[in-house]
Amino acid sequence: IVDIRTGSPTFGQWEAIRLDDTDRRAVYLSEGLGHGFCALTDNATLNYLCTTTYNPSAEHTLHPLDPQLAIDWPTESPLLSARDTAAPTLAEAREAGLLPDYQTCRSFTTGG
Repeated sequence: IVDIRTGSPTFGQWEAIRLDDTDRRAVYLSEGLGHGFCALTDNATLNYLCTTTYNPSAEHTLHPLDPQLAIDWPTESPLLSARDTAAPTLAEAREAGLLPDYQTCRSFTTGG
């Protein structure tokens, strides 16, 4: 989970949560947080729900190995999709205006 909300006091910080079939936990993300995953088995399944109807044009990617994020992935040699490999860094996404604004996200979740 990465805070990608420009203007957030925790912008660019990440937190890892292991999800597996033993603990059976789930994660709820607030508006404006990015998420990624690393499957550690060949038969992993990921399900997620959205607050609104899925809109592919509103979805963006960040390069998972961005040195600025410095995410400690739980594998020595991650396999990246072509989409992830071509994704912009956090700085590039910010410069391109692709990232959500902290105050806008707060007003969405707090109602004002």
